[in-house]
Amino acid sequence: MSIPRLRLPLMAALIAAILAAANLSIAQTQATSTQADQQSLSLTVYNSNVALVRDARRLRLPTGNVQLRFADVAAQIEPATVRITSLTAPAKLQVLEQDYRYDLLSPQKLLHEYVGKQVTLIRQITENNSTKEVPMKATLLSDNNGPIWQLGDQIITGMPTDHYVFPALPRNLYSKPTLVWLLDNRQAGEQRIETDYMTQSVNWSADYVLTLPADALVADLNSWVTVTNNSGVSFHNAQLQLVAGQVHRAMQAPQPMGRMMAMKSEALASGVQEEGLSEYHLYSIQRRVTLPDNSSKQIAFVRASGIKVQKTYEINGQPFYYYSPFQGGQPQKEPVQAHLKFKNSEANALGAPLPAGVVRVYQADSKGQMQFVGEDRIAHTPKNETLNLYIGNAFDVTAERKQTDFQTLGQNLYETAFQITVRNHKKQPIAIEVNEPVSGQWTVLQSNYKYEKTSAFSIRFTVPVPADGQSVLSYRVRIHR
Repeated sequence: MSIPRLRLPLMAALIAAILAAANLSIAQTQATSTQADQQSLSLTVYNSNVALVRDARRLRLPTGNVQLRFADVAAQIEPATVRITSLTAPAKLQVLEQDYRYDLLSPQKLLHEYVGKQVTLIRQITENNSTKEVPMKATLLSDNNGPIWQLGDQIITGMPTDHYVFPALPRNLYSKPTLVWLLDNRQAGEQRIETDYMTQSVNWSADYVLTLPADALVADLNSWVTVTNNSGVSFHNAQLQLVAGQVHRAMQAPQPMGRMMAMKSEALASGVQEEGLSEYHLYSIQRRVTLPDNSSKQIAFVRASGIKVQKTYEINGQPFYYYSPFQGGQPQKEPVQAHLKFKNSEANALGAPLPAGVVRVYQADSKGQMQFVGEDRIAHTPKNETLNLYIGNAFDVTAERKQTDFQTLGQNLYETAFQITVRNHKKQPIAIEVNEPVSGQWTVLQSNYKYEKTSAFSIRFTVPVPADGQSVLSYRVRIHR
């Protein structure tokens, strides 16, 4: 039975349509994007060694299934956090598949990819006191603990070779980390594509310098933020933002929540703007910043002058003093800690949220030269809170503790008395805060100085000490554990 002639063109068209449909998912157009396509870049760095990268690029895409290779991304990227969208036609671009290619090109991987294929071997041969390169083509049979070659009908191992020449780069090897998407694009032409992702190994920290004159407690505060980039990619001309606070993370990228209110504190350096972000603080650098890979950059942060500072001295006891005889009644030296305290308020020339960091303290000597006198780490400090910097132990103020009585009055019932002698060798009078941690139920039976109950298990005595003089604190306490 023969097929009528009129039906043959119809059948041919039908077959062609079926084959085209079958090959639709296979036939893909490739497109590649690099940093050269970049239109804008923003970087939000958290002080927990992660950053949010937002990268917008302009490129041309054909319609249909397109494999887009998005190069120049961080090597420390978190693939689960990647998002891509078309800012030009968001409804006409759909992501079908996403890959993160980090199997980067290396000589060993390139050689392994050519197992079963022909490679040009270049050998150096010396003849008549001259060296020449001799190319030869061989098939790589195996690359397991060393290459095995087939040259004609010979199988050769351990053949000395100066270098190899490969005809092409395998498609599954990449010279740098690359995001690869299979896109369904419904609008041909130029589009503005934006992708954002989280990456590790980008961090920032704050460092402060507090300077004091020789004979006054009015200080200047200067600070820098240090941004470190070890992500595997350089960020060029990025809009930089820094988030201060402990961001809780699960598997997804943290998203901004809550209303953000921009603020400008007089204490912040020029070009830095602060705003609230959910339970955190966001600092925006108003100029573009370049962060090369494997580098750190310091940016001016806080500038303030005329900060009123108070110097205090503290003695801090230990809980075990109260439940047994202590040192046989012999005096024990007690360190006297020196502290600097100041309020982070606008009235005190500050009033900006201060991220966690190290405060280094310098004070002028008699010749006006600044000398390092101590440092302390501060936590995230909101405005109108007080900073308390422990800068070291006092040299000219000494203290001794002596247990003058200890009695066991019953089961878990004790009574003890202490005498703390403080000697001040300075030319100015000072006041000492004596903080005593006492657990259980306690009662101060006697004290020659006023005291206050600072918590359920602590007492604070304030002891004035004259210049070049001494004071003795004596108190008795009863404890029931």
